[in-house]
Amino acid sequence: MTLPKDAAVWFELPVTDLDKSREFYQNVLQVTLIEQEMGPGKVLTFPVADMQSGVSGHLYQGKPGNDNGPTIHLGTPSSLEDSLERVVANGGKIVSEEIEIPGGRFIYCKDPDGNSIGLFKGN
Repeated sequence: MTLPKDAAVWFELPVTDLDKSREFYQNVLQVTLIEQEMGPGKVLTFPVADMQSGVSGHLYQGKPGNDNGPTIHLGTPSSLEDSLERVVANGGKIVSEEIEIPGGRFIYCKDPDGNSIGLFKGN
């Protein structure tokens, strides 16, 4: 048996309003989401340095999870503190204190739809 290169290969976050969610994630992560027609409709894909081999995911129009849903951790391009200010300014919530791990630090947040996200900043 050959193990996969990465444990996670793709993620999907359901949102109630694609335009509102585009604004939230673009403002918080300081990126431009890529609009694509994929599967049954329009999605907004998170850009990565290498779209051919990097792990990414997208937002799609759907029913958001509940408090028991999975958490996706997203890298932030600026300081964790600056990113957290943008979470609150764009309608999200911070739900934990900073957590330090060997590779960096992160904080749990909720997007405006209540999806659980972790914002991560590596060392």
